[in-house]
Amino acid sequence: MPALSKSFALQVPTLYDELEFQYDDELIDELRDLGYNLGDHSLSETDFRDLDFDEYDADGADIILDVPYVPRDEKIVNAMLDLAQVTSQDILYDLGCGDGRILVAAALERNTHGVGIDIDPMRITEAIEYARYSGVEHLVHFIEDDLLEAEFSNATVVTLYLLDLVNLQLRPRLLDELRPGTRVVSHAFDMGDWKPDQRQNCGNINLYKWIVPAKVAGTWQWQATTGETYRVELKQKYQHVTGKAWIDGVAAQLKSVLLSGDLIELQIKKDAKTRPICFVMRCARQQWQSIDGGLQATPAIKIADN
Repeated sequence: MPALSKSFALQVPTLYDELEFQYDDELIDELRDLGYNLGDHSLSETDFRDLDFDEYDADGADIILDVPYVPRDEKIVNAMLDLAQVTSQDILYDLGCGDGRILVAAALERNTHGVGIDIDPMRITEAIEYARYSGVEHLVHFIEDDLLEAEFSNATVVTLYLLDLVNLQLRPRLLDELRPGTRVVSHAFDMGDWKPDQRQNCGNINLYKWIVPAKVAGTWQWQATTGETYRVELKQKYQHVTGKAWIDGVAAQLKSVLLSGDLIELQIKKDAKTRPICFVMRCARQQWQSIDGGLQATPAIKIADN
């Protein structure tokens, strides 16, 4: 559910002239005022009669939309791209892309390659035409597919404008299939108990940002340049990590653990009287490489799963 720049909307040819993009800048936050019950995660009794679906052809293909189409405002589009820190080096996937406006904006303003996925062929047709008219068809690609089943593992940024229910269905795939460090930004709806790394208000709309964390749970061991052997046993829930530490087999204090994407920082103290030693490493599945260079003699190797 994207947003078309008003300045472009005035120039887009007949296909877009027939569409109505007249909406209040202070959009509903977002469908919550339409009777969607956030508690039971069910759409079976939800009344969407206030939404206008007149532009859909009743004789068209049988398509069941998980999310009613509501276009994004231009301000929201720019705020989402800023929050995700989208650059020309990114591959941006918009899941539920609608008419493609967020991908077109990223391509026009940031030279970003992007892929849009939507189950509605009418929206895909609009998106292709809009990209062609805007001159960015070489940067963006649109796919008619079910976003819950589509491939998006090569994304470096994912944008969403979906319901809580759909976000929760997507959450396991986002965590398992996206590379650590991938940014996920959602318009209006969160991810349940996966708390955002950053939350921002745009008008009365909430925007949420998550950084996909590396999987670090388990027991890891490495040697410091001092010759001491460090070992940590970590437990993880999303980006939040707790655990225990040992130095040469003797219990130590794990003062703090910070995880952001594929970077982990561990502060370990021998005891209450000593200063903490800080290790910063880049995480892979079975091995962590030091990035500070001075304190670590060997990579951290995973020696056990928790």
